[in-house]
Amino acid sequence: MAYYRQVGEVPPKRHTQHRGPEGGLYYEELMGEEGFTSDSSLLYHRNLPSALVDSSVWELPDLGTEPNHPLRPRHLKLHELFGGTEWKRYDVVTGRRLVLGNADVRISYVVAGETSPLYRNGIGDECVYIESGSGVVETVFGALPFRQGDYVMLPRATTHRWLPQGDEPVRAYCIEANSHITPPRRYLSKFGQLLEHSPYCERDLHGPSEPVLAEGSDVEVLVKHRGSAGIVGTRFVYPEHPFDVVGWDGCLYPYTFNIADFEPITGRVHQPPPVHQVFEGNNFVVCNFVPRKVDYHPLSIPVPYYHSNVDSDEVMFYCGGDYEARKGSGIGQGSISLHPGGHSHGPQPGAYERSIGVEFFDELAVMVDTFRPLELGEGGRAAEDPGYAWTWAGRGPKQ
Repeated sequence: MAYYRQVGEVPPKRHTQHRGPEGGLYYEELMGEEGFTSDSSLLYHRNLPSALVDSSVWELPDLGTEPNHPLRPRHLKLHELFGGTEWKRYDVVTGRRLVLGNADVRISYVVAGETSPLYRNGIGDECVYIESGSGVVETVFGALPFRQGDYVMLPRATTHRWLPQGDEPVRAYCIEANSHITPPRRYLSKFGQLLEHSPYCERDLHGPSEPVLAEGSDVEVLVKHRGSAGIVGTRFVYPEHPFDVVGWDGCLYPYTFNIADFEPITGRVHQPPPVHQVFEGNNFVVCNFVPRKVDYHPLSIPVPYYHSNVDSDEVMFYCGGDYEARKGSGIGQGSISLHPGGHSHGPQPGAYERSIGVEFFDELAVMVDTFRPLELGEGGRAAEDPGYAWTWAGRGPKQ
């Protein structure tokens, strides 16, 4: 995020001596993207950030996927993945169940009540949407409070942990990239400022405000990273706690953005999905559909027109309100619809006619469009509604 911030104490000039109250040097670390040619921040540690005392294998959960073949639209009921009170023993990192994935992005879901281990994703940025619940993400940059409706944006290789708060579980929809996740380029100036036609601005982004300083020895950090056979995990042990940063500055850091601060773009006739875009990564985009005034042409049809995803798979996560176009499909709160490339899709039968004259949609959904086919993960297969593909026709295959 090309938006400069400073937290804690930093020296007047970079790459110069920065000493603590007792005269000892702090250790400067550059955390930067794209080999010193893109956004970066400078962090000042009490201890050597590269010191390790152990490294062992972290066995990851099932990350295997199966092709969507034979090709069909899918309905996945994510709330069925975590039943009863079992969420109390899960955390936001190790409790994730993979729903959909490809070589560019993985989508997981978790319901959690436990504090997570310290964790770092060395593969790509993470965008975690908070369906419900609240808490704090402690990071090497500082603490980020989160609440329902927040996108929690975590740059690649940010050491952090999740601390749910209160009596309710944290329901988290986790979008893990193999790249960086940024605001759409069309909303940025050539220097990175969000422009006037953007549906949100820098005031809506909330980063850490002060360092998190923690003590400890032989501290474990779980690291997800690339391996010769795909994604692998390593358990690092550090001699000192990695939350030892006394200050930092730069344009790379974690932040939150609440979906309620997204200002919808509307028009006289139905607007295409790109007007709902909020973020983008390599070969995928993230959009959100929020409560809004809808089309106001006298002959408008407010629900979406039928459309073929020629170049992309469309994933819609329904997380609030009443989604008019999907009535009669079985889709509800916590559902995912997957409409793959090669399939024409649109409103359920009757929705076209019912929407005429409607002036406002009270709906909340997070959409991910990918430009490579998505495959089903273990969580997606476990949560599938097998009858969804036939809901437009009203009947399934002949037996």
